[in-house]
Amino acid sequence: MASCWREKLLAAKGQARTLSLDLHAQWAGLEADGQFRFTPPTHALLAFEQALDELDAEGGAAGRAARYRANYRALVTGADEIGLEAWLAPEDRSYIITTFRYPADPRFSFEQFYQQLSDLGFIIYPGKLTTEPCFRIGNIGHLHPEDILALFEAMKRVLAGMGAEQTAPGVIG
Repeated sequence: MASCWREKLLAAKGQARTLSLDLHAQWAGLEADGQFRFTPPTHALLAFEQALDELDAEGGAAGRAARYRANYRALVTGADEIGLEAWLAPEDRSYIITTFRYPADPRFSFEQFYQQLSDLGFIIYPGKLTTEPCFRIGNIGHLHPEDILALFEAMKRVLAGMGAEQTAPGVIG
Protein backbone atom coordinates (compact mmCIF):
# COMPACT_ATOMS: atom_id res chain seq x y z
CA MET A 1 0.00 0.00 0.00
CA ALA A 2 1.18 3.47 -0.77
CA SER A 3 -0.22 6.91 -0.29
CA CYS A 4 1.35 9.68 -2.32
CA TRP A 5 0.69 12.79 -4.33
CA ARG A 6 -0.30 11.99 -7.93
CA GLU A 7 2.14 14.61 -9.27
CA LYS A 8 5.02 12.98 -7.42
CA LEU A 9 3.96 9.54 -8.61
CA LEU A 10 3.84 10.74 -12.21
CA ALA A 11 7.25 12.38 -11.82
CA ALA A 12 8.65 9.05 -10.59
CA LYS A 13 8.03 7.36 -13.95
CA GLY A 14 11.25 5.69 -15.08
CA GLN A 15 13.10 6.58 -11.87
CA ALA A 16 12.81 3.24 -10.00
CA ARG A 17 16.09 1.40 -9.52
CA THR A 18 14.40 -2.00 -9.26
CA LEU A 19 11.66 -3.70 -11.23
CA SER A 20 9.76 -4.96 -8.20
CA LEU A 21 9.71 -1.60 -6.41
CA ASP A 22 8.61 0.50 -9.37
CA LEU A 23 5.62 2.21 -7.78
CA HIS A 24 4.71 4.12 -10.95
CA ALA A 25 4.67 0.96 -13.07
CA GLN A 26 2.56 -0.85 -10.45
CA TRP A 27 0.07 2.00 -10.36
CA ALA A 28 -0.05 2.22 -14.16
CA GLY A 29 -0.71 -1.54 -14.36
CA LEU A 30 -3.54 -1.36 -11.84
CA GLU A 31 -5.06 1.55 -13.74
CA ALA A 32 -4.80 -0.32 -17.05
CA ASP A 33 -6.16 -3.76 -16.14
CA GLY A 34 -6.80 -3.86 -12.39
CA GLN A 35 -4.07 -6.45 -11.90
CA PHE A 36 -0.88 -6.46 -9.83
CA ARG A 37 2.32 -6.82 -11.82
CA PHE A 38 3.47 -9.67 -9.57
CA THR A 39 1.86 -11.87 -6.92
CA PRO A 40 -0.62 -9.63 -5.10
CA PRO A 41 -0.03 -9.01 -1.38
CA THR A 42 -3.30 -10.70 -0.42
CA HIS A 43 -2.51 -10.73 3.30
CA ALA A 44 -1.90 -6.97 3.30
CA LEU A 45 -5.03 -6.30 1.25
CA LEU A 46 -7.19 -8.45 3.53
CA ALA A 47 -5.71 -6.81 6.63
CA PHE A 48 -6.38 -3.35 5.17
CA GLU A 49 -9.97 -4.33 4.34
CA GLN A 50 -10.46 -5.64 7.88
CA ALA A 51 -9.02 -2.45 9.36
CA LEU A 52 -11.39 -0.33 7.25
CA ASP A 53 -14.36 -2.52 8.26
CA GLU A 54 -13.45 -2.11 11.94
CA LEU A 55 -13.08 1.64 11.53
CA ASP A 56 -16.50 1.85 9.87
CA ALA A 57 -18.08 -0.30 12.61
CA GLU A 58 -16.67 2.04 15.24
CA GLY A 59 -18.22 5.10 13.63
CA GLY A 60 -15.33 6.18 11.45
CA ALA A 61 -12.50 8.43 12.54
CA ALA A 62 -14.77 10.35 14.94
CA GLY A 63 -15.88 7.15 16.67
CA ARG A 64 -12.32 5.91 16.95
CA ALA A 65 -11.18 9.25 18.38
CA ALA A 66 -14.01 9.12 20.94
CA ARG A 67 -12.74 5.73 22.16
CA TYR A 68 -9.19 7.06 22.36
CA ARG A 69 -10.44 10.04 24.39
CA ALA A 70 -12.32 7.66 26.72
CA ASN A 71 -9.08 5.68 27.11
CA TYR A 72 -7.27 8.92 27.95
CA ARG A 73 -9.86 9.78 30.62
CA ALA A 74 -9.36 6.30 32.14
CA LEU A 75 -5.58 6.90 31.99
CA VAL A 76 -5.91 10.22 33.81
CA THR A 77 -8.14 8.61 36.46
CA GLY A 78 -5.74 5.72 37.04
CA ALA A 79 -2.64 7.90 37.09
CA ASP A 80 -4.22 10.30 39.57
CA GLU A 81 -5.27 7.41 41.79
CA ILE A 82 -1.72 6.08 42.12
CA GLY A 83 -0.10 9.50 42.16
CA LEU A 84 1.77 9.44 38.85
CA GLU A 85 2.79 12.85 37.61
CA ALA A 86 2.38 13.61 33.93
CA TRP A 87 5.31 15.33 32.27
CA LEU A 88 3.14 17.85 30.41
CA ALA A 89 0.41 20.12 31.71
CA PRO A 90 -3.11 18.90 30.86
CA GLU A 91 -3.64 21.53 28.17
CA ASP A 92 -0.46 20.41 26.37
CA ARG A 93 -1.21 16.66 26.27
CA SER A 94 -2.56 14.51 23.52
CA TYR A 95 -5.17 11.82 24.06
CA ILE A 96 -2.98 9.42 22.06
CA ILE A 97 0.05 8.99 24.37
CA THR A 98 1.03 10.46 27.74
CA THR A 99 4.45 10.76 29.32
CA PHE A 100 4.86 10.23 33.07
CA ARG A 101 7.74 10.97 35.42
CA TYR A 102 9.15 8.06 37.40
CA PRO A 103 7.74 7.82 40.92
CA ALA A 104 9.97 9.69 43.38
CA ASP A 105 10.34 6.71 45.75
CA PRO A 106 13.98 5.50 45.71
CA ARG A 107 12.75 1.88 45.77
CA PHE A 108 11.21 2.37 42.32
CA SER A 109 13.10 0.54 39.58
CA PHE A 110 11.86 1.14 36.07
CA GLU A 111 13.46 -2.06 34.80
CA GLN A 112 11.62 -4.10 37.43
CA PHE A 113 8.41 -2.12 36.89
CA TYR A 114 8.55 -2.66 33.12
CA GLN A 115 9.37 -6.37 33.36
CA GLN A 116 6.71 -7.16 35.94
CA LEU A 117 4.06 -5.28 33.97
CA SER A 118 5.15 -7.20 30.88
CA ASP A 119 4.88 -10.47 32.82
CA LEU A 120 1.29 -9.47 33.63
CA GLY A 121 0.54 -8.81 29.96
CA PHE A 122 0.96 -5.03 29.86
CA ILE A 123 3.56 -3.23 27.74
CA ILE A 124 4.40 0.43 28.32
CA TYR A 125 6.91 2.56 26.41
CA PRO A 126 10.28 2.60 28.16
CA GLY A 127 11.68 5.33 25.92
CA LYS A 128 12.57 8.68 27.34
CA LEU A 129 11.69 11.88 25.55
CA THR A 130 13.74 14.07 27.87
CA THR A 131 16.80 13.85 30.06
CA GLU A 132 14.37 13.34 32.94
CA PRO A 133 13.49 9.67 33.60
CA CYS A 134 10.04 9.16 32.13
CA PHE A 135 7.87 6.49 30.55
CA ARG A 136 4.90 6.71 28.22
CA ILE A 137 1.52 5.05 28.01
CA GLY A 138 -0.40 4.91 24.75
CA ASN A 139 -4.17 4.86 24.39
CA ILE A 140 -4.55 3.66 20.80
CA GLY A 141 -4.91 0.28 19.18
CA HIS A 142 -7.43 -2.32 20.26
CA LEU A 143 -7.71 -0.85 23.76
CA HIS A 144 -10.77 0.19 25.72
CA PRO A 145 -11.14 2.07 29.04
CA GLU A 146 -11.41 -1.21 30.98
CA ASP A 147 -7.99 -2.21 29.57
CA ILE A 148 -6.47 1.04 30.83
CA LEU A 149 -8.02 0.54 34.27
CA ALA A 150 -6.69 -3.05 34.33
CA LEU A 151 -3.22 -1.65 33.57
CA PHE A 152 -3.43 0.58 36.63
CA GLU A 153 -4.54 -2.32 38.82
CA ALA A 154 -1.42 -4.16 37.62
CA MET A 155 0.69 -1.05 38.29
CA LYS A 156 -0.63 -0.88 41.85
CA ARG A 157 0.35 -4.53 42.41
CA VAL A 158 3.83 -4.03 40.96
CA LEU A 159 4.50 -0.82 42.89
CA ALA A 160 3.25 -2.42 46.11
CA GLY A 161 5.52 -5.41 45.49
CA MET A 162 8.48 -3.04 45.20
CA GLY A 163 7.42 -1.25 48.34
CA ALA A 164 7.48 1.91 46.24
CA GLU A 165 5.04 4.70 46.88
CA GLN A 166 4.55 7.94 45.05
CA THR A 167 5.75 10.54 47.54
CA ALA A 168 4.36 13.57 45.76
CA PRO A 169 0.72 13.89 44.73
CA GLY A 170 0.05 13.52 41.05
CA VAL A 171 -0.49 16.61 38.95
CA ILE A 172 -3.05 14.98 36.73
CA GLY A 173 -5.89 17.17 35.48
